[in-house]
Order: sequence, then C-alpha cells, then structure tokens
Amino acid sequence: MTHPDPSAAGGLTRASRLPSPYDHGPGAQSANLADILERVLDKGVVIAGDIRINLLDIELLTIKLRLLVASVDKAKEMGIDWWEHDPSLSSRAGRTERSLADENERLRAEIAALKAADRRPEP
Repeated sequence: MTHPDPSAAGGLTRASRLPSPYDHGPGAQSANLADILERVLDKGVVIAGDIRINLLDIELLTIKLRLLVASVDKAKEMGIDWWEHDPSLSSRAGRTERSLADENERLRAEIAALKAADRRPEP
C-alpha cells in the first residue's frame, strides 16, 4: 500500500501551511520563557496561602505561606533587603554589625561621662 505524499494533491507540508501564532520554531520556547521570567522579575509575583488544621472547630495548626519572586532591584524598591544584613550572605553585613558594636560602645562611654559630669559639685 502506498501512502499519499502530503505535498501532492493540495496537501500542506510544514513549510507551506500558514504560520501559527504559537509556532515560532525550536528557539522560540526559550525566548518566550526568558521574556516571561524577565517580566516576573521586573514586576514581582506574590503567592500567598494559608493551611489550617482544625479538629471539631478547634484550630490545631495554622501555617501561613508567603512567597515573593522578584529581582533584587524590585525587592529593594519594596523595602526588602534582608540579605544585605545577613552576615552569611553579605560581607558588608559583618562590617555593619561591627560598626554598630563600636557605636554602641562609644555611646555607653559618652553616657557614662555625662553621668560623671552630673555628679560633680558645681563651683
């Protein structure tokens, strides 16, 4: 039995059919994924959900889940910068903690000096 040639008798081949808006070739899927990822990171996405376990109308456990997917720049715009203060994630965080400790020590010395000045009798 012979199979008809799709290009013969008006059959459509891949090259001759009309292009589909969803068919952009082998590299298009990664380009679309890159575009989607860029948009998500640029705008940010928040996924929120709660899990509650109740037994006879008594709440036994509540888990609140919050997930934020955004670029570092977008997160900073929103006021989220916890990674900058975590010493295990940022080398600057250790210096910040040390400078805070130094400032704390300096302020304690200043307070002690002010208290000592108040205790002195006035001439």
